[in-house]
Amino acid sequence: MDENKILLHYYMFTIPHITVFAGAVLGILLILHVDVKKALGIFATFYGVLLIIIAALVRNQFSKLALYRISLLFFIVFTLLGVLLVIM
Repeated sequence: MDENKILLHYYMFTIPHITVFAGAVLGILLILHVDVKKALGIFATFYGVLLIIIAALVRNQFSKLALYRISLLFFIVFTLLGVLLVIM
């Protein structure tokens, strides 16, 4: 089986769970009347860190793939944008 396909299947089965969890955190922040920009920054930071952890778990197997490197770059940029939103 192609390693890109395995990585895509891994992402398909793990990222939805993380999305629901991070979305629940965002919902709680909004219910607590946290400023929307701050809540989105916290959400993006939390979600990005969780995505980086998911990518780190399979680093040894998929680190040579371009898809893995692009997704890891996206996860890091997403986390940094969340930190930027929190700071602003």
